[in-house]
Amino acid sequence: MQQNHIDALKKIVGEDNVMTSTEDLFSYSYDATPGHAHMPDAVVTPANTNEVSQIMKLANANKIPVYPRGSGTNLSAGCVPTKGGIVLLMTRFNKIVEIDLENLVAVAEPGVIVADLNSTVAVSGLIYPPDPGTVATATLGGTVCENAGGLRGLKYGVSKHYVMGLEVVLANGDIMNTGGKNVKDVSGYDMTKLFTGSEGTLCVITKIIAKLVPAPEAKKAMMAIFNDLDDAGKAVSGIIAAKIIPATLEIMDNATIRTVEDYMKIGLPLAAQAILLIEVDGNPTVVEQEAAKVMTVLKSNNAATVQIAKDDAERDKLWAARRAALPALAKLRPTTFVEDATVPRNKVPDFLRAVSAAAQKHNVTIGTFGHAGDGNMHPTIVCDIRDAEEMKRVYLAMDEMFKTAIALGGTLSGEHGIGLGKLPWMENQHGAVSMNVMRSIKRTLDPNLILNPGKLVGEC
Repeated sequence: MQQNHIDALKKIVGEDNVMTSTEDLFSYSYDATPGHAHMPDAVVTPANTNEVSQIMKLANANKIPVYPRGSGTNLSAGCVPTKGGIVLLMTRFNKIVEIDLENLVAVAEPGVIVADLNSTVAVSGLIYPPDPGTVATATLGGTVCENAGGLRGLKYGVSKHYVMGLEVVLANGDIMNTGGKNVKDVSGYDMTKLFTGSEGTLCVITKIIAKLVPAPEAKKAMMAIFNDLDDAGKAVSGIIAAKIIPATLEIMDNATIRTVEDYMKIGLPLAAQAILLIEVDGNPTVVEQEAAKVMTVLKSNNAATVQIAKDDAERDKLWAARRAALPALAKLRPTTFVEDATVPRNKVPDFLRAVSAAAQKHNVTIGTFGHAGDGNMHPTIVCDIRDAEEMKRVYLAMDEMFKTAIALGGTLSGEHGIGLGKLPWMENQHGAVSMNVMRSIKRTLDPNLILNPGKLVGEC
């Protein structure tokens, strides 16, 4: 970028909202993904849609790359400024514009923290269900761009199920509105769904119309320990076959169990091959009935022990092990890759075995936990990115892991997105025709290829 471009940006957003010092640029050169860091030319923090529009017009006319960014918690290098240019920091867009109780809708700006939105609507007995692990820090816009899910995804779905409408700025600076508060709307192409999960490659989101749902009246959580991986997998399928859709249905493999126990010393059985953590929610009577049915399924599938939480305090203790999975694994080595390949839920045991085999074959440490109810696994590789020889083995294990997920009828990502990290395997999953269609959409909406270039669909 040239100095006249920097000066023009300062006129649009004010001098205090354009950062160009080496320290500031370094701070926005990376996200939560290991191994990816590139310096931008400027970090620009707009305050309103008109400013975003002016920035995009300037960038498009001068073919300057623009990288929309929220809190930077994503795990796919999705907002790393790989070609310099402008990091468009959306954190000043932090207003909840409206809570519409008659339509059960929230209208919010993309810089609103997801947990803050939930705190605001909780007083009205409502929730915004998508709950990624970084819910306390992730922005609403970032989660929409990544189509994030979380622990409640099995019952409640992911971001695309709750985004009813958007205000966006296109690559040329045009402002566009999609969707709205209507429960039904089938007029034209569903542009809201197209932009949701587009990882900042098609537009800049400036406003979100989000669906809210009533908070459950009651919850019941339980932990089941299995000595056989197949029994755990059959229990997952059995719960769904019993017509029970838990709010959460999580799994931890043996490697994760051992690591968490070493980290927390809470008495987890080191010989167990899997732990299932289950929570049902809803009407109190239904919750009790569903919990009893889940217990029956667990016992019929040879659960060694099952612990039911008697109150909120015990419920929190049961979830402590699951919450500790990532920090426990991350504590082992300097570098942590948290992946999220997803397979049909009846293939979860096959995938876990394949991950374990890849770890042994390539001598890398992988602990796997995740959302067993929807097949969304998080194989977590801990290593040292400074060790070139080890990293060769890590990438070989990754290759086997992702190719196995695809071979099992799965997908490269259930909620973390593609970004840069999973680009090498995209054509394996989608094929050349689909990739060409996706790239043609990108070229149509962003002919100068300035919006988050090189991400999601690769170079166009």
